[in-house]
Amino acid sequence: MDTRQNINKEVNVTAWYFRNRHQRMTGYPRRIEYEHREYTFLEGLRLMIHKGKQAVQLFDMTDGANNYRLRFDDQQHTWTLVSIRPAGRAI
Repeated sequence: MDTRQNINKEVNVTAWYFRNRHQRMTGYPRRIEYEHREYTFLEGLRLMIHKGKQAVQLFDMTDGANNYRLRFDDQQHTWTLVSIRPAGRAI
């Protein structure tokens, strides 16, 4: 049974953390606001998708209880909460 909740709504990223990967600092969302609630992430992964000149970044984040997929649109500079799924399952 698929327990993923498709959200596809814009969210605000209110805090960041950074990792030094391959001599480059990479930013990750630490906390978001969605429907008047805050969600704080413990860790995550970043995926870069290039389609022509457009770049979209996907972030698979976890708070330990749930996994969250976020999308950052480089052209629009907007964050979208794509989906939420219980931890232990792939996004």
